[in-house]
Amino acid sequence: MPGLPPIGAEIPCSRLAINTPLRIKGALVSVDFRGGIKHRVDVNRDDPINSVRMRTLGHRVTAELPGKDGASGGIITIEQNDVGADSPTTLRLTQQFPPKYEFREVSTFTMTIDQPGNGDGPLVLTTKEPMVLIGQLTQYPPRGDLYQLEKPVELVAPEDPTKVLAVIEKFPVKVGGL
Repeated sequence: MPGLPPIGAEIPCSRLAINTPLRIKGALVSVDFRGGIKHRVDVNRDDPINSVRMRTLGHRVTAELPGKDGASGGIITIEQNDVGADSPTTLRLTQQFPPKYEFREVSTFTMTIDQPGNGDGPLVLTTKEPMVLIGQLTQYPPRGDLYQLEKPVELVAPEDPTKVLAVIEKFPVKVGGL
């Protein structure tokens, strides 16, 4: 019978976000992020019967920036900020049969935009507020299921958290089974 994954299980999933609209210092680009994420299943004290917390152990995706004449314009890397942080990410069983789940991923991360030849070095940004991704699933682990952003993600320089330098407008990410 379907249910929630066992406490302590570690679940790696691939990630693919094609045609992700990203605004960097006012310029809109479309990039394809590829990589993965790994979660550890923990008890959700707020709802131990119908849901579990999912602690992120590793999250990294990269994308190539478009350049001139088909050449690479650089690399964008997204990596989680703090592995040890208590995660508000949850997996909730919303229906027993047929099984339905809601995966609500809440994460903070650092984005590094490395454009060789620009003379400034890499641009390092962090999330102004956590990114929230929602997935409506029929099985867990997911097998190519699409997760969507709850709202656009603003990114700021750590030394000036009031000035938004980049925005992930959408993050249509397929998770698992890729």
